[in-house]
Amino acid sequence: MPSFSYKGRDASGAAVRGVVDGASPGAAADALALRGITPLDIHRAETLATRWKIEWPTWRDERVLPLDVMMFSRQIHALLKAGVPIMRALGGLQESAVNPAMAKLLRTVREQLDAGRELSASFAQFPAVFTPFYLAMVRVGEMTGTLERIFLRLFAHLEFEKFMREQVRSALRYPSFVVTAMTVALVVINIWVIPAFARVYRGLNAELPLMTRVLIGFSDFMVASWPYLLGAALAAGFALRGWAATAGGRRTWDRIKFDLPISGRIVLKATLARFARSFALALKSGVPAVQAMRVVADTVDNVFLSEKITGMREGVERGESVLTTAAAAGVFTPVVLQMIAVGEETGALDDLLEEIGEMYQQEVEYELKTLSAQIEPILIVFLGVLVLVLALGIFLPIWDLGRTMMHKGP
Repeated sequence: MPSFSYKGRDASGAAVRGVVDGASPGAAADALALRGITPLDIHRAETLATRWKIEWPTWRDERVLPLDVMMFSRQIHALLKAGVPIMRALGGLQESAVNPAMAKLLRTVREQLDAGRELSASFAQFPAVFTPFYLAMVRVGEMTGTLERIFLRLFAHLEFEKFMREQVRSALRYPSFVVTAMTVALVVINIWVIPAFARVYRGLNAELPLMTRVLIGFSDFMVASWPYLLGAALAAGFALRGWAATAGGRRTWDRIKFDLPISGRIVLKATLARFARSFALALKSGVPAVQAMRVVADTVDNVFLSEKITGMREGVERGESVLTTAAAAGVFTPVVLQMIAVGEETGALDDLLEEIGEMYQQEVEYELKTLSAQIEPILIVFLGVLVLVLALGIFLPIWDLGRTMMHKGP
């Protein structure tokens, strides 16, 4: 993560200067604001590695799994709560780490702490492992002296994130499996089953029903053109994947996911639950609402909703209430908006947001339990239509075999 040199004034108005880590100048400004410093000038600075020609150890950050970070948060909380110094705690976790990549990461963090860096700045060297939200929470814990409590909240937050990701995958798994199975069945029928019946019908030299001719014609097309169809499907898949990797494509796809039949509603509620719980955790930890929205926007893993949250943050910066900006976003239900209004009036917005997250979580669990009941009627209708078409197209000539043989003649 790049470093930025800054000049500013602290809470007492005294001039201060130094170096702060951040993904961008805006992120660096947020980090300074959390420390009570008003930045006057921020510009890119040399990193320690560049200044002293230090080469940090290189390894694949993505090998450190989210589960490793979650368990680290729980373990470091227990050690800090027991009064173990941070360096000894990190050393013990480094030695007991099962994942070698996590052990190397903790070793580098200890080395940077020895060099005088803050814990949050040391974590910031691994953006693929620690999210901006995680770093902001750790930075707040350092400022307020409540690191142990922050790590416990982060553990609960990561556990909730893991649960919601699994719920969303579970919601999408069943429809995807059913659609894939039906597609494979249609391919098998058109390439192997229908051609076998077509050879029999051609030997009869009889006029076939329209439905049979349509099925045989489509089957002949698939048999003759399957290499081109397969190539077109693969090309379309790669093109769709490349399009989804672009900024505009990712935003459109993230919006489409919310509009998908049945599963879209589940994905939306799960994403909103993650937003509400993250926002509540940030507010409970003492992060100002504007900075909280900035870091929470990066945790929802949905570009479309992230833009909605950014719009809410801009509205709050202009002096609007959270209720007004949430209503303008157009993604919250009236019940949720009412809870936000009560939270703002009573000064307990963080508690109400946490309740919103729990409410959405319960709705997601209920939707998943009833998912099969919602999909089964659609599948039955689709299978019924498929069986009817195949019966009329394939077996109708057999049922009328006598008339067909008469047309064949001696």
